[in-house]
Amino acid sequence: MQLKARMDVDLVAVEEADEVTVLLDLQAPEEARAGERPPAAVQVVLDRSGSMHGPRLDAARRALAALVDRLGPGDRLGVVAFDDEVRVVLPAGPLTDKTAAKAAVLAIESGGQTNLSAGLLRGLQEARRAAKASGTGTTLLLLSDGLANVGETDPDRLGAVAAGARAHGVTISTIGIGLGYDETLLAAIARGGQGAHAFAEEGDAAAAAVAGEVEGLLSKTVQAASLLIRPRGPVAGVTVWNDLPAHVVDGALMADLGDLWSGEQRRLLLTFTVPAMAALGLAEIATLELRYVALPGLVEETVTLPLYVNVVPGEAAGRVRDPEVHTEVLFQQAQDAKRHAADALARGDHDAARHLYESAGEAIAAAPPAMRSDELLGEADILAQFARETTAGAAGWVAKRSRMEQAAKARKRGRRPLDL
Repeated sequence: MQLKARMDVDLVAVEEADEVTVLLDLQAPEEARAGERPPAAVQVVLDRSGSMHGPRLDAARRALAALVDRLGPGDRLGVVAFDDEVRVVLPAGPLTDKTAAKAAVLAIESGGQTNLSAGLLRGLQEARRAAKASGTGTTLLLLSDGLANVGETDPDRLGAVAAGARAHGVTISTIGIGLGYDETLLAAIARGGQGAHAFAEEGDAAAAAVAGEVEGLLSKTVQAASLLIRPRGPVAGVTVWNDLPAHVVDGALMADLGDLWSGEQRRLLLTFTVPAMAALGLAEIATLELRYVALPGLVEETVTLPLYVNVVPGEAAGRVRDPEVHTEVLFQQAQDAKRHAADALARGDHDAARHLYESAGEAIAAAPPAMRSDELLGEADILAQFARETTAGAAGWVAKRSRMEQAAKARKRGRRPLDL
């Protein structure tokens, strides 16, 4: 993998406290030649509750049949369907009989209530078994169109279950269909499982989301990537702007990046709090260690990058901060506003949500021209649309789009957002 760093400033004034923000660009290697990819493992957990009856379930069944066609005989596929009960449609295993597999998924019928937690837990059992057999992990795709009304429904608890699955090599992506599902719950599961979260207004859009996730899985070249941030010298604190699972390991901060597709680019934003330093000259503020497993060879790799600032006399006050770094700060602030606005909408506080959207848009508008990239101006348009739609009474739609936008742009920064 490639790792490049760009700092907003590389000069700090002697004996003055400061903050230094670093923009990291990562790029995964391109996939190997055709026929050399490792076997893939996919576990589908499909909501077949009564609300899925009709076009939504029809589209989901077609998507699963297309998935069977897309996978090779060495790949593994499992399908679990749930309503108030759970049924294993296809035990996770190699696709030795595609005709039988397609017949099984096309025969799925709608049922009763929505016990999402039971479906997820049973799907995870199958996914862990497939991950152990494949050696390269499993991607679990959870599709639902409803509110979980049976079993465990707490987003924090199910998010923790999803996070625990990562230790067994399982990545979880979620796809919410229509306007009736619980976007807070599905987003929490995707965050814990380090996968994507998509909002599909109709069944056909859900099928497209399934296809997109599978195409990425089949071109995966990096597994279990993480960034270890080791503060050096006087650094007092580190902020990771992206919404990533992070924890402290031996005095360092580890941010989990998950898996990356062929050629995928990611952007990460870090801010270091630097107390006043008395000595002039170069000072190391942190060492970054990018760790990952390269596919298909399952080779563990580490890329190390030290970060330095130059401590200078008082003339550092006249420095100019890098506009590209601060453009990314504004971009990530917009994603943070989407997350908090979606939380406000979930509480029914539409005024607070609208204020968050408008304030983030105003911050972009107030930025100097050098910082207003086309991408950032696009964010301003999205924020303005969300504010208008919230006022117009489309809060449910806005909350779901906000969750998907924030997941794609704060966690999976750089992956092409799903156009649903």
